[in-house]
Order: sequence, then structure tokens, then C-alpha cells
Amino acid sequence: MGKKNLISITDFSQEEILKIMELAARFEADPHRQVLAGKVIASLFFEPSTRTRLSFESAINHLGGRVIGFSETANTSVSKGETFHDTIMVISNYCDLIVMRHSIEGAARYASEISKVPVVNAGDGANQHPSQTLLDLYSIQKTQGTLDGLHIAMVGDLKYGRTVHSLLQAMSFFNPTFTFVAPDELKMPDEYKLFLDEKGIPYTETRNMEEAIDSADIVYMTRVQRERFSDPMEYERVKNVYVLRNSMLERTKPNMRILHPLPRVGEIDPDVDRNPKAYYFQQTENGVYTRMAIISYLLGVAE
Repeated sequence: MGKKNLISITDFSQEEILKIMELAARFEADPHRQVLAGKVIASLFFEPSTRTRLSFESAINHLGGRVIGFSETANTSVSKGETFHDTIMVISNYCDLIVMRHSIEGAARYASEISKVPVVNAGDGANQHPSQTLLDLYSIQKTQGTLDGLHIAMVGDLKYGRTVHSLLQAMSFFNPTFTFVAPDELKMPDEYKLFLDEKGIPYTETRNMEEAIDSADIVYMTRVQRERFSDPMEYERVKNVYVLRNSMLERTKPNMRILHPLPRVGEIDPDVDRNPKAYYFQQTENGVYTRMAIISYLLGVAE
């Protein structure tokens, strides 16, 4: 296999998505195989991250690889005025694969076009977050026993939420039904609704969260992201519009599970954490196994 990147979830076929699910399950069963021994992975986080960065680095270390990189740019040549182009060109000489997060949409795609080595997009602005999508799919498959024919309710920031954009595209292979729950200011962008229309995938839009979650198999909660708002007053108007509480789960389906890419702010009350339908902390663990699978697959070392 030649150099393959993961910039958008659409870079992977349905067959490749299922392959990642299979590999993730194998790594979960045996997470200490040294398939990355001798490999160097660059972790380039131009934008702050906790879970994604540490999850990738945990995955690399478990599999015997080594990590170089940075978690903020203040101590790099970027702060001296080095261009993004030159940074990527140089660092691709030092490693076997680049994991990158950037605040600008399209930055990861540009990096993949100039890098000598594969690039994994760990989030670019409000655009895509494909590794999160793959761990979401693995979490859905583990909790539901299938990816096919599920009803998924997406709640909160559907305008800027890159995780829901990627998940919607990935689930299109598996005959889903969607319910979008958002205030008018944060509705799912038209481009993604047109995508579903072209695929013949049904969806509805509502402002009523309790009604939407009662029939869902997966409730995917999202944080209203302060950093995506140029107008602080707009953020204040919508930040607490949906809060999931334990009392709201009484009429939900027994198999329903709650996912969240984290961090949460106020959109899931802590009283939900004790409910067996809460799955967001297990979801973060699944991220390690899924990212093991992604890196191993792109480097062609998966067993």
C-alpha cells in the first residue's frame, strides 16, 4: 500500500472502516503488541487538546513506537515566523507518520499534500475529526452489536461540531436514521443535509430533546464550543440550551447509550454518570484501541 492519509472520514471506504473496527477489537484484546517498534510518530498539536493527543500518544507507546512533537506552538519555530509549509516539510523528514491538529479548516489536507509520510487529521477547525469518528463507530458497534439500521440523535452544536459532521458521513454506509436537535443558531449545515438527501437517508430536525432521545439507540451529545464563536453574546444565548439529566432517561430504550466526544461543560449533568446508559468515559478508552488500529493500518504494520 502506498502512502495513505486519514484527513476526512470519506478517505476510508466502508471496507476500510470495518477493517479498523476489526483491528481495534484485536488491539483491545491484546494491547501490548510491539508492531510500532522502531517507528517514530510526530504529534503536532497547533491547537490545544487533552483526550485526542494523549489517546494517540498512549496508543503509540503501547505498541512500542516513539513520539516526538509539541502540544503548543510557543516553543517552536512557528513562533519565530516559520511557515506552516516549512514546518511540515521539515518534520516529515524526522518521522514515519504525522498526527496533527490545527484550528484552520483544510490545514490537514494541505499537510498531507506536502508531507513525505502519512498524515492523520486529529481535528481541523470545525471541519473533520475522523479518528474520533472511528472510535465513535467502535463504541456504537460494541454497545449495539451492529452498525446497521440504528437511530442516532445528535444534540447541541451541530453547526460547528466536527465530530457530528464526520460521524454522519461514516454512518451513511449503514442505513441509519438521524434526529438533529439544535437551536436555530447551531443547526446542522445544509451541506450535510444535502449529503443525506442524496444518499436517501432519513432525518428529522427538532428543538425537543426529550422527545428525540426516547426513540434513539444512540444519543450523541455535543458541547457548545465557545472557541468557535466570534460573538460572545451569541455563545451566551445558546450555551445551556440543552442539558441532559438523569430523569430524562426513564423512557429511553434499554439499549440506548449516551456518547460525547468530551470535554463536557454543562450539557450532561453529573447525575447521568451513574446511569448504565452513560458510555462517554468508556468511549475515551475505546479511542486508544481505535487509534492503535488507525496508525498500524496506515503504516502497513497491522497483523
